[in-house]
Amino acid sequence: MTETTDWYGPEAATFGDRLAAAREAAGMTQEDLAKRLGIKLKSLQSWEQDLAEPRANRLNMIAGILNISMVWLITGEGDGISPPEEEAISPDVNAVLLEIRSMRGQMRQQAEKLGRLEKRLRALLKEEA
Repeated sequence: MTETTDWYGPEAATFGDRLAAAREAAGMTQEDLAKRLGIKLKSLQSWEQDLAEPRANRLNMIAGILNISMVWLITGEGDGISPPEEEAISPDVNAVLLEIRSMRGQMRQQAEKLGRLEKRLRALLKEEA
């Protein structure tokens, strides 16, 4: 499984993936972490599902509570948690994971392209009006 050495990097994981993994590695439930942060459970769940992002002060608190760096939490680089045990993943599962990661990267690129096209279309429509 040498291709997945950057398990939590930006191409392999999202902010929510890293947050959930760090919380689980710390042995905390979502309820535990939400309580420690002084936020509603729904807020934490939306962060872990990548539906919203915390403000900088909460990022700092999360990093401190989970004993990870803010940079790792945001980008996957720096001091974070260790990747899952590589020996526990079969070659078939690894192949599926790699395909999912590849598709995620392609989808991210396509979403960015779609955003640029939408912006261009809005500008063209403004010019015509």
